Amino acid sequence: MKRNDQQAYDRGTSLFSPDGRIYQVEYAREAVKRGAPAVGVRASDGVVLAAQTRTSSSLMETESVEKLHKLDDHIGAASAGHVADARQLVDDARQECQVNRLRYGEPIGLETLTKALTDDIQESTQFGGTRPYGASLLIGGMDGGEPGLFATDPSGTPQEWKAVAIGGSRGEIQEFLEENWSADLSTDDAVTLALEALLSGVDSLTGEEASVAVVTADGYRHLSVDEVDEVLEDVLPEDAAADEDEDE
Repeated sequence: MKRNDQQAYDRGTSLFSPDGRIYQVEYAREAVKRGAPAVGVRASDGVVLAAQTRTSSSLMETESVEKLHKLDDHIGAASAGHVADARQLVDDARQECQVNRLRYGEPIGLETLTKALTDDIQESTQFGGTRPYGASLLIGGMDGGEPGLFATDPSGTPQEWKAVAIGGSRGEIQEFLEENWSADLSTDDAVTLALEALLSGVDSLTGEEASVAVVTADGYRHLSVDEVDEVLEDVLPEDAAADEDEDE
């Protein structure tokens, strides 16, 4: 009987177990952990979003794997977890941005957007016939001239961060960020820190395997492969850089 009860809590998308857990939300978090890592770093003059672009085959076009997304002129997002779920959340966020511009004639605030999005995420954990989103987003950009960075969770909890990682190898990457982040970082420094953080959690990284975007007062800008490679040349250890040159 006890085993059947446990299975009932396991299968229910909106049922609390006797110890106060919603198993489907925890499974959704596991789906995020299995995704390629993404990093957000808040600098003094903007926000940097970076992510590993992981393909399942050497025949797959790397550009077809979207990890970074422009939500509005002043806001970007990075995703980890189930790609389809992340894409739906990105579409919802873009719609929220446009509705705010049409309704109020001004760009939406970062916190307002994040809370609106997490309200929808939370509803998926509360009603029957739905399941939690198996994806998390980092939402970063400018809000009233000041940079901001938020993260969403499959439970529907919004959190504000100075620097944060989601996806695979989060523990190692977050530890690196906690040791190396400082409040006086410029966006250029933040790009370097974000790539160094990714490298602390993955085996290797190239310009094609990394997506980097910078959001400042001038707007959202996606760095080219050459720009990312240039930063990685300074970040990678000399022996690793030499190995890459030999492979080429």
